[in-house]
Amino acid sequence: MSTSGLKAIAPVPTAADFLDIVLSKTQRKTPTVIHKNFKISRIRNFYMRKVKFTQDSFDEKLGAILTEFPMLDDLHPFLSSLMNVLYDKNHYKLALGQLRTARHLIDHVAKDYVRLLKFGDSLYRCKQLKKAALGRMATIMRRQKDPLAYLEQVRQHISRLPAIDPNTRTLLICGYPNVGKSSFINKVTRADVDVQPYAFTTKSLFVGHLDYKYLRWQVIDTPGILDHPLEDMNTIEMQSITALAHLKSCVMYFMDLSEQCGYSIEAQPLFAGKPTLLVINKIDVKRLEDVEPESRALVQEIIDSEGVDVVQVSCYSEEGVMDLKNKACDALLAHRVDSKMKGSKINSVINRIHVAQPKARDDIVRAPFIPEIVQARKKYDKNDPNRKKLLRDIELEEGGAGVFNINMKESYLLANPEWKNDIMPEIMEGKNIADFIDSDIAEKLEALEREEERLEAEGFYQSDDDMFDSDDEREAAAAKISLKHKIKSQSIKKSLKNQSRLPRTAGLRTLTELTDELTKAGYDPSKIEERAKMLAKLQGAQQKKRKRDDDDDDDDVDMDADEGDDADGAWMDVDGEEDVSPKRAKGNSGAVIATNKRAPRSNRQLAGLRDEGQATKANQLRNFMQRPRNMHAKAGESDRAIRVKMPKHLFSGKRKGGKTDRR
Repeated sequence: MSTSGLKAIAPVPTAADFLDIVLSKTQRKTPTVIHKNFKISRIRNFYMRKVKFTQDSFDEKLGAILTEFPMLDDLHPFLSSLMNVLYDKNHYKLALGQLRTARHLIDHVAKDYVRLLKFGDSLYRCKQLKKAALGRMATIMRRQKDPLAYLEQVRQHISRLPAIDPNTRTLLICGYPNVGKSSFINKVTRADVDVQPYAFTTKSLFVGHLDYKYLRWQVIDTPGILDHPLEDMNTIEMQSITALAHLKSCVMYFMDLSEQCGYSIEAQPLFAGKPTLLVINKIDVKRLEDVEPESRALVQEIIDSEGVDVVQVSCYSEEGVMDLKNKACDALLAHRVDSKMKGSKINSVINRIHVAQPKARDDIVRAPFIPEIVQARKKYDKNDPNRKKLLRDIELEEGGAGVFNINMKESYLLANPEWKNDIMPEIMEGKNIADFIDSDIAEKLEALEREEERLEAEGFYQSDDDMFDSDDEREAAAAKISLKHKIKSQSIKKSLKNQSRLPRTAGLRTLTELTDELTKAGYDPSKIEERAKMLAKLQGAQQKKRKRDDDDDDDDVDMDADEGDDADGAWMDVDGEEDVSPKRAKGNSGAVIATNKRAPRSNRQLAGLRDEGQATKANQLRNFMQRPRNMHAKAGESDRAIRVKMPKHLFSGKRKGGKTDRR
């Protein structure tokens, strides 16, 4: 994780704000209306829900804080040490530990009071238990005032830290105060570090970024370090030591030979252990060659040590600044490659790499073959007047981009190249040119006419009436067509499934109506009449048999059928198919009742009662008991809905002074 990952921490509220957030959320998100007349189990659940919801809200908010703040042991050593230097590791861990304990205590309080609420015997007692539970939770939370305030300070400071990635390519600038470190970072990056002519202007780490060899580099400006023991260093100096100790970087140690920084050459030490560049700054004032022999010997001793290069720069005149940047980047890249080659990973990779060396199969020399036309080809020269003309040149001659239009006809393959740019006419001598493109059109037309004559001779274009020679053939064709219509009507029925249609009885007719219409149309209805009479007779016989079998025949409808009456009264479908289903009558509810259905042997409404008088009295008592519920618009005994006594639009929002027991 980098410091940019630490900046996503949400603000930490104060203890008072924390309570306001949680308790107002409980008030908003849980029911607020309760009555002493409710069932005791409902009253208990009402208050238990409030206690549990409050505990869940505390748990959620505290859990978010504990999750977002990083564990120091899980961080990169540089970030862990930096947080220890800036915020004190023990104080930080103690604050998080106190919040974790508070969350644990709140969970226990909620559990205890929910257990007590299960035995609450009245609304008053349950309310007091709820009050005590929320009060104890609030007391625990108020005690966390200091840890919450401390963590909010830490969060604000973390958000102001520079975004340092400890794993990327890094150039680290260090040295004594006021030797020109900030001036250099301002020159090579877009960082705007404050530069002043006094020591310890830079009090924290500053980060700038630069690009070199298409790679992103971060340059870190550290506060100045004085040469004294680690225990005596302040927070500002410890930030530099932390960066030097934990960041894999190229160290640029700045030295001021002019001693304008206020410190002598002997007192400016060097930190070793990484690719190191000794940067001699302010050469516009004093160069290395101009230094006294005693001081020169001290600097030379540092230069002669292993792995140290010296670079002379002047941030004032910008002499050598870019050379220093390039040299530092190259040194770090080389060091990173060396460290990877020396590491343990390289062995496992090298063992899997095999470099194939092909062996010659004979002594014959097979030189590469290059065609003569390729060898003779002249190299393109932009300044040669006889060079090959490119499409780019044509574009420039004809007005450049936006004006030039490429000629698509240039690549046409025609018998005569002069035809390429000809414009094809559409109408010529009053006729469409496209009609004469096909050279074989006349032969095709003759073939088409011959085919038409053959089809006409075969009778392909004859009408349906001419096709049938006899009545039998005509009837067979009609049957085939009616079958097609039937299949088609079935598919139409599916598509019209959800559409409104006429009731079934609207399409039914009596036998007399049907025979009259058939006679008018010139058909003989005698066979239909005979069939209808036979069916009516059969139906009457069946119903007589049912009557004999049935004991209770009071509700049955007399269905004795004579040949004349029932045949005339039988219902016929519009299609001519008789409906042999029994006659239908409509009851009071509008449902269709089959008149030949057996009536029940006993009246179910009198089940369990002595007689109809007792049933009537029971109905009267039931209606009498329902009257008070009807007055309150309740459905029955189990309807416990209580209409809103406190409209939300009147009582929501900030509570005013006064008693609040109505809630």
